[in-house]
Amino acid sequence: MFDTVLIANRGEIAARIMRTLGRMSIESVAVFTPADAHMPFVSLADRALPLTSPGGYLDIDALVHAALASGSQAVHPGYGFLSENAAFARACADAGIAFIGAPAPVLERMGDKIAAKLTAIAAGVPVVPGRHEPGMDDASLAAAIDEVGFPALLKPSAGGGGKGMVVVRHALEIDEAIASARRVAQGAFGDETLLVERYVDRPRHIEVQVLADHHGHVVHLGERECTLQRRHQKVVEEAPSPFLDNESRDALCASAVRLAESVGYVGAGTVEYVVPGDDPSGFAFLEMNTRLQVEHPVTEAVTELDLVEWQIRIAAGEPLGFDQEGVHVSGHAIEARVYAEDPGRSFVPTGGTLLAWSPPGGVRVDSGVDVGVRVGSDYDPMLAKVIAHGADRADALRQLRAALSSTVALGVTTNIAFVHDLLADEDVIKGNLDTGLVDRFAASWQPDEVTDEVRHWAALACRPEPRDDPWREADGWRLGGATEFTVDIDGVPTSVASNAAMPDDVIACRGDGDVWLHAAGTNRRFTVTRPIDRRLRAVRDDGHSGTWHARSPMPGAIVALPVGVGDAVSAGETVVVVEAMKMEHALRAPADGVVTAVMASVGDQVRLDEVLVHVEPVTA
Repeated sequence: MFDTVLIANRGEIAARIMRTLGRMSIESVAVFTPADAHMPFVSLADRALPLTSPGGYLDIDALVHAALASGSQAVHPGYGFLSENAAFARACADAGIAFIGAPAPVLERMGDKIAAKLTAIAAGVPVVPGRHEPGMDDASLAAAIDEVGFPALLKPSAGGGGKGMVVVRHALEIDEAIASARRVAQGAFGDETLLVERYVDRPRHIEVQVLADHHGHVVHLGERECTLQRRHQKVVEEAPSPFLDNESRDALCASAVRLAESVGYVGAGTVEYVVPGDDPSGFAFLEMNTRLQVEHPVTEAVTELDLVEWQIRIAAGEPLGFDQEGVHVSGHAIEARVYAEDPGRSFVPTGGTLLAWSPPGGVRVDSGVDVGVRVGSDYDPMLAKVIAHGADRADALRQLRAALSSTVALGVTTNIAFVHDLLADEDVIKGNLDTGLVDRFAASWQPDEVTDEVRHWAALACRPEPRDDPWREADGWRLGGATEFTVDIDGVPTSVASNAAMPDDVIACRGDGDVWLHAAGTNRRFTVTRPIDRRLRAVRDDGHSGTWHARSPMPGAIVALPVGVGDAVSAGETVVVVEAMKMEHALRAPADGVVTAVMASVGDQVRLDEVLVHVEPVTA
């Protein structure tokens, strides 16, 4: 067994791997970029080494050097980054370091989405129709889309997690879609190679977890339902699937084992399938993730197996200590991913400093954040995972909703309230799922209405401290009896007595001129304005009332700016593209017009709601 293991990853998964290493009495070594120097995973490690090269977590040479310098006998790549990179696995092997994952030849065949498709076809496993030739240029990709038909799906060959996947529904979208998918693929995985698949509307997404050792033993640990997604990225996962009957489950899992055996697979891996919503037997292979999955905790919950521990034991040469008959599934587990994103604004990533963070009790929480952590736009927006395990699906759903209600996350807008409400949707409760359900639910979802009582608590959080001089405050203090303090809470004038008490179960924080409140089971952000500020704003005019402003929907970087001052633009034409956390968002002109001002350049870092481009509409 290894004495020391370097974790070539960050955040939540690095912390999760460290927990298992600690239980196994193995020293953990973290690596971190300057932006991550104060992240919790760095202090949780037994040792931590800085990564100063521009490549960060994608710099193979720097990671191998760190492993050698720390005396690590093995490297755990986590998920994302280089976890499915054959060159990284080979570089570790060449340096005499064990790679805790599949061998390089297997990664080349199965970690690459194109090679995996070809391998599955050769093995007789049904696949989604598409074009999977390596090295297709833009013209070949466009021809492949025409051949496959609309809607088509562009996918990075080297990627995962939904990053860089673009649905193309019309011929006019092809060029822009290819350019966007290539940019994201290159930035996220260091490889811009794309493949094309027929996009299946309203399917289910089901995957099978496999484990294989160096001695030829392969078992499956059951399936996971991962259908609830937005932007092709999973939000809620569960095990087992509520859709499969025993016959289709056995066929699906046997197919995954057969595929793993055909390539000599070693380690933990996941075989993913698209399944028609009306026919569980009509499954088709999507891809194989040759690594640990984000959603692995639900499998651990129902099987009572630590997948990270078995990854380590397999990499150290140990055989599996059980066969297929030794795998038992008990109860039902559901996981919700907590993202720094705004469901009310098409799930765009958000950012900020966590002013308060308190995970729920009674359930498993895998988290990579803590109070004071700055959530930026450099990496994936996932903050934590909340996992409930119940006697049955209804019990797990009930536990998970209660846990989300008690999760305190202030300072950063998250999807917690949205997922809490999603889990109460009738179709979710009945298990009638498809990959478009989240988007349909989001189209009409609204957070609970703010009550006068909650608004009152937000105003309480704005009261000046006793040491403050009320005569110097341009607010609503008045003399006589109990003094009052008046502020606008989201535009509503709200007065509170100076001596009113805040309830013990309400948590309030102030930051950047806003008030954040955890009350009545919900995290909320309130815009606070003093009466004098409201009066000043009412008489102020910026002179651009007829101009459309392209505002950044998220903190991020400008990656494309196809227009200049004086350019004529048509309705729907892209004027600027903002990227954050490896996701692109194109801002499009709402009507025909002329660009009158451009306030940014490609490569600029921009703030949420920052004005980037002015477009003057053209009148008839």
